[in-house]
Amino acid sequence: MTDGSASSTATAAEIETGTVEVDGIATFYRRLPGEGPPAVFVHGNPTHSADWLPIVERMRGPALALDLPGFGRSDRPDPARFDYGFRTYADFFARFLDVLGIGEYSLVVHDWGGLALIAAQRRPDRVRRLVITNAVPLLPGYRWHRLARIWRTRGLGELSNRIWTRRLLALGLREARGDWSRFPPEFVDLVWEHIDAGTFRAILRLYRSAPPAELARAGESLGRIEAPALVIWSGRDRYLPARFGPAYAAALPNAELVELPDAGHWSWRDEPAVEGRIADFLEERDARAT
Repeated sequence: MTDGSASSTATAAEIETGTVEVDGIATFYRRLPGEGPPAVFVHGNPTHSADWLPIVERMRGPALALDLPGFGRSDRPDPARFDYGFRTYADFFARFLDVLGIGEYSLVVHDWGGLALIAAQRRPDRVRRLVITNAVPLLPGYRWHRLARIWRTRGLGELSNRIWTRRLLALGLREARGDWSRFPPEFVDLVWEHIDAGTFRAILRLYRSAPPAELARAGESLGRIEAPALVIWSGRDRYLPARFGPAYAAALPNAELVELPDAGHWSWRDEPAVEGRIADFLEERDARAT
C-alpha cells in the first residue's frame, strides 16, 4: 500500500469544534470546512470523534466527525428518552445529518460506527462514497466476541465495568493490536479521558440491543448502496473475524476490498498508510499516483 499523502492537508487549527442539539441531545462534533458534500466519520466503542483525526488531518475537506450520545463530549441522556439501542443510534445519525442540513455525503465507519449503514440503506441516493473498516457486521454468521458476551450478560456486565482503570484499559487494548503491542499513551488517554458512568451504561445497552440475527436483518438492504465503496479489513482483529471484510465487499455492488493480514482492530493505527488511502479515496484522488 502506498502512503497516499494528500497534496494539501489540514492543520489542527483548521479543524473546528462545535455542539449541535439533536432531539434535545447536545452533540459534539469536529469539522474541517470545505466546499461540497462532506465526508462524515462515525466512531465505535469506546472512542469518539478524535479517533479520526489522523485521517481528517490528511484531507482538504469538508469532513465531519461526531461524538455519538454517551461517548466523548456528547450528552449522556437518560435512557427514558434515549435507550442506546443500535437502531436508536441509527435513527439519531439520520437526524444529525438533517439538523446540520447535510444532503449528500460520504460515509466512513468503524466498529459500532457501522450503525450509520442502517441510515445509509434508507437513503442510498445520498451516499457518494463509502468506507468500511472493521465495522460490526450487519451480515449473517456473526457471533459476539468474549468481552461483548460479558457486556450482554446482566449483572456480569455491570460488574465488569466497575473494575476498569486506565492501567487496565491500556492492558486490555493490547488485544486490539495486530501484534499484541501496547498502544501509545496518547491513544489510551484519548479513550480514557472521556469514559464515565454514562459511557459504560451506553455500552451495556448498545450491546444488549443487538442479537446477531437482528444485526443481520439490519443489513439486508446493503445492496442498495451503489456508491463506490472501499472495504478495509484487518486480518488480526480479534473482535471481528477476517471473513467479514470479503462479506461486506460482496454485499455492496461497487466495492473494492483491501485486506491487511497483520493489522488489528484499528486498521489505520496499526498501518498508518491506511490514513492516506482513505483520504485519497474520499477525495477521489488516485493513491497510486502519489
